[in-house]
Amino acid sequence: MAMASALPLSHHLEKLASLLALTQAFSATAKTSTNLTQGTTLTPLGPTTSWPSPSGDFAFGFRPLDSNASLFVLAIWFNITSPQAVVWFANGDNPVQAGSKLELTSAGQLSLTDQSGNEVWNPGVSNATYAALLDSGNLILVSSSSSSSPWQSFASPKDTLLPGQALWAGSSLRSRLTDLDYSEGRFSLVAQNNGNLVLYPLALPAGNLYQSYWATNTVGSGSGSRLVFNESGSLYYALTNDTQINIFSTGSSYSTKNFYQRATLDPDGVFTLDVYPKNASNGQQKWQVGRIVPPDICTSIRNDYGSGSCGYNSYCVSNGDDQKPYCLCPPNYSFIDSTREYLGCMPNFAPQSCEHDETDLFNFEMLSETDWPLSDYEHYTNVSEDQCREYCRSDCMCAVTIFNGGQCYKKKLPLSNGRQTGSFGGTALIKVAIGNASLPQSPSSTVTVEKKNQRTLILVVSLLLGSSGFLNMVLLGVISVNGLCRYANRRPIKPVSGMSGMNIRVFTYRELERATNGFSEELGGGSFGRVYKGSLALESRTWIAVKKLDRLLHDSDKEFMNEVRSIGQTHHKNLVRLLGFCDEGVHRLLVYEYMSNGSLNSFLFRSERPQWSQRTKIALGIARGLLYLHEECSAPIIHCDIKPENILLDDNFVARISDFGKSLERGVGNEVVMVLAYWAYDYYREGRLDVLVENDEEAMADISVVERFVMVAMWCIQEEPSLRPSMQKVIQVLEGAVAVPAPPDPSSYSSSIR
Repeated sequence: MAMASALPLSHHLEKLASLLALTQAFSATAKTSTNLTQGTTLTPLGPTTSWPSPSGDFAFGFRPLDSNASLFVLAIWFNITSPQAVVWFANGDNPVQAGSKLELTSAGQLSLTDQSGNEVWNPGVSNATYAALLDSGNLILVSSSSSSSPWQSFASPKDTLLPGQALWAGSSLRSRLTDLDYSEGRFSLVAQNNGNLVLYPLALPAGNLYQSYWATNTVGSGSGSRLVFNESGSLYYALTNDTQINIFSTGSSYSTKNFYQRATLDPDGVFTLDVYPKNASNGQQKWQVGRIVPPDICTSIRNDYGSGSCGYNSYCVSNGDDQKPYCLCPPNYSFIDSTREYLGCMPNFAPQSCEHDETDLFNFEMLSETDWPLSDYEHYTNVSEDQCREYCRSDCMCAVTIFNGGQCYKKKLPLSNGRQTGSFGGTALIKVAIGNASLPQSPSSTVTVEKKNQRTLILVVSLLLGSSGFLNMVLLGVISVNGLCRYANRRPIKPVSGMSGMNIRVFTYRELERATNGFSEELGGGSFGRVYKGSLALESRTWIAVKKLDRLLHDSDKEFMNEVRSIGQTHHKNLVRLLGFCDEGVHRLLVYEYMSNGSLNSFLFRSERPQWSQRTKIALGIARGLLYLHEECSAPIIHCDIKPENILLDDNFVARISDFGKSLERGVGNEVVMVLAYWAYDYYREGRLDVLVENDEEAMADISVVERFVMVAMWCIQEEPSLRPSMQKVIQVLEGAVAVPAPPDPSSYSSSIR
């Protein structure tokens, strides 16, 4: 923050000018946009679900909260960015279902009712002639009896400010609970009546404020102070003495002429300026972090109450790439709910008993530069690290001990305000059960791995049948959802001593930093981390792909090394080869051979239609790679995340499966798969295979192969596991070596045809 010179106008004149501008917008809006007039309705699933601003930059209407479109929130969002970004919402704590309705009634009341006709939200005004969504993103109600708006969304912000909007004294922003949960979250930005602008953590569900973690320290500047996001893209706090404090000073870097902008209080408590280039090429058009406050949320929050930026028993790590933090669990701990990380982590093992001597059953995992500064209950001085370990091991209440230069701090659960910083200097010793004697899982969490992966393979094969953007997009979404499984019954990988027999190189972090030019060229990313292009200066330049595992693989060094050994023992032409790895401090990276033709996803959606022969070749390659992983390699591996992004293509467009060694656990839904299967089966039964390939001439000329692919796909998605063929049988059918009988209707659960 920096103090700036006096404003050119007093805040009174500024407010008057903004009101005049808004008044002028009323008349312009009536001429340039389709207004929501009395009697007009919007519905979640009807012919009109949303309503654009005149320029199309923004839209107002119903937004689905899940892929099944079962719950909706009434919102305003950036309409032409990818992804679209919600900037205001009405019913975050009370989403509605299909059958709900938004209406501007004959009495001039804007009213949202649920499927039962109960009112969920209204802005509290009546006699509105019409509603209009301005190109600024401001939704206004206009009354013929008044020259000003009786209500506008800019005056009732949620978690976001837009250029042209102000946050006046006595008002606040409230973060969402998560990116996809619009309920009131754990942080608030408050423009206080005493003139101070403050960021607070809150206690949920009560909502009372904890000690602040950032403020402008302008108490006494008066109730007329306000946070201003002006139309040139600068965000500052204007005081009543006509001075301003810069919050985000972007200068010419991110002008509103060239960038869409939004200032959002994120679910992690960071107040962020996000920018999106208006005219960049498609590959560069994405939301980027422009500025953040505070600069390091991990170390900013330190309260006697509450969990901190992350949940209990987790720790916060600042991401240097996009300046945003993320939360991790200690070794042998896992998130209570991976979709709601703020709930924190829990141990994957039974706690140490205080009734019996179990000191020999527990050991320690190390986390460097990590601390939970407010969970101490014992402090020892002038001790060694071994003594510090033993003091904790013999104490059944001790869950973690911190050793730092002869100082030893014992901590018990729950741990709060966890952070990992390069300036701490100490080491966290996490007490875990030897052998990680995990708590038993409930039967409902068990998923048959073979069932999911056979289904996944056939979905990839099905993807290759169609060449139109529509069918590819539908099937791509299905694969992304159904290519996931749980490792509830996963066999543990036996530890392998050493790397003998495997041509795998151990890299230092510095070597990979140089090889990737500071991780400057990003190839892609996913739930495990980001992938960067690099090169090794050998006899001839060797291109590599370096994956930084920054989100999921954070258990223990032993687990990581066992995974590396498992992947390193695989050798098949349809698998991406692992060249090496780095396991240095908090850095865990995998080095793969670089695939020049990118992913199957980009191959399918390029402007030129892929040849039918290429698609069938890729399908067989994927099948052979999966067969090797399941049945032919020394330690069988179940992939669990087959999707087009994880199928890469080499110089000759040979399919190479990637991401076949990291643990993943997510829920899986089957409804979309079965709806697609029923649709496809109906056309197959009617002899309309031309519909499935959308009249692709090459495919239609090879219609017998098309039919064979469709038939084996139908067999592999049967609900009864005994009806589904083995992976070996699938390949034989795809190659034409084995005839395939007519498949039963997949909707018939009681079918017994083999």
